[in-house]
Amino acid sequence: MKNIAEHLRLEIEGFSAQIKAEKIGYVLEVGDGITKVYGLADAASQEMLEFETDTGMVQGIAFNLEEDAVGAILLGDYTGVREGGVVRQTRRVLSVRVGDELIGRVINPLGVPQDDRGPIFQNDTDAVFFPVERQAPSVTAREPVGVPLHTGIKTIDAMIPIGRGQRELIIGDRQIGKTSIAIDTIINQGRDKRHATPICIYVAIGQKESKIAKIVAELKAAGAMEYTIVVSAPASAPSPLWYLAPYSATAIGEYFMHAGRDALVIYDDLSKHAWAYRELSLLLRRPPGREAYPGDIFYLHSRLLERAARLNKDNGGGSLTALPIIETQLGDVSAYIPTNVISITDGQIYLEPELFYQGVRPAVNAGLSVSRVGSAAQTKAMKKVAGRMRLELAQFRELAAFAQFASELDDSTRKRIERGRVLTEILKQPEREPLPFEKQVVLMYAGTNGYFDDVAPTEVAAMCTALLDYLEKMHRDITLEKIQSSGDLAKETEESLKKAIEEFKKIT
Repeated sequence: MKNIAEHLRLEIEGFSAQIKAEKIGYVLEVGDGITKVYGLADAASQEMLEFETDTGMVQGIAFNLEEDAVGAILLGDYTGVREGGVVRQTRRVLSVRVGDELIGRVINPLGVPQDDRGPIFQNDTDAVFFPVERQAPSVTAREPVGVPLHTGIKTIDAMIPIGRGQRELIIGDRQIGKTSIAIDTIINQGRDKRHATPICIYVAIGQKESKIAKIVAELKAAGAMEYTIVVSAPASAPSPLWYLAPYSATAIGEYFMHAGRDALVIYDDLSKHAWAYRELSLLLRRPPGREAYPGDIFYLHSRLLERAARLNKDNGGGSLTALPIIETQLGDVSAYIPTNVISITDGQIYLEPELFYQGVRPAVNAGLSVSRVGSAAQTKAMKKVAGRMRLELAQFRELAAFAQFASELDDSTRKRIERGRVLTEILKQPEREPLPFEKQVVLMYAGTNGYFDDVAPTEVAAMCTALLDYLEKMHRDITLEKIQSSGDLAKETEESLKKAIEEFKKIT
């Protein structure tokens, strides 16, 4: 008894009362991935919340800050969240862990790996987190776009050039080749020997998982996963992850941009992103506006795309290029979301159904497509040949309506129509075969200078391939390599190219 009394005395002497104050909230209602929480009056917008369940914690984001409650969206399996459940604040906004370890991986918008290759980061000592929502670089931190981002697609590099730090919209109906342009652009980045390879981030929003798996397989086969990150929010994922996916990908891209490197983000597609935001907003009882979208739908995409920039040297000199994709319904580019995004971006690549069904692939309508950066994002060699090609094709489009009356046209008009048909064939390009810019320059030079005028349109593609093979084997050092290394079509190089093409014509 004496030992027990002594033990109790020591325990009482060593006891110290520590009062810990903690503010908690309670779930008022829950459903469809949305909750209303009571008791968190000082919660911040976009703050991370933790919901207690029987199996552990579920994360959420404070979305609506109302007078008597907080509307939150749940980011995990919300089936375990019950009315009356305890909610805690974390005092931090949603962030995603960034680093070079992400390259080559497939992750979800929260940074969780989806490719069965184990953990991404090995230690937590030097972890770097970037907030998912971040203020765009200021005007004084930017510099004009002037370094080209070659897509490897002849039509785009010649007439709708894209620069590093630009925002160029890809728009068109479903199943018309929008994603193909994006994937070809990623593949071409590893083949552009003139410029440093940017880190490419492909964001799949609401896509079928089979399609995402196919894209990852194609990128692996082309060796492009060595510099690519895939952020996947598939059709089976809840709408909060659709909403977060582009912001998480942009945060990852900003990490590389602020490190002085180049990054490219492809959002596939922002139409589904807008649908997810509309769904969340309606569930949270936000007032609907046009087409039931909330009033801040423009701000949803503007605050995302404004984060793309080319920084000046004082801020590291990195760049973040954005290629958002928008799906139209029956070619209606004047709908609400398409017009919003068109007004935010620095130009658009419009894919036309009629051209697609006529066999013009990629089905880029060069008349309705535009790049507001223009020739500032082109090499000198491409500028020289592209200006003339653009003029020839514009004349062809004007005269195309008269093509059916070709027998009644004068020789000059007939030649222009024939030249336009040849140039249209030159610009056709199969999927997954991006072309280095020096080879594009050669083909456009040959086309605009009449070297293919005597070739039937059906034979132009074969003739282009044969010409490039001939130059590769016989004149690579004096033509292709000189254009590639200098970026210019100097007089001496042009003379060598003329002679080489004339030699080729003699033997074909």
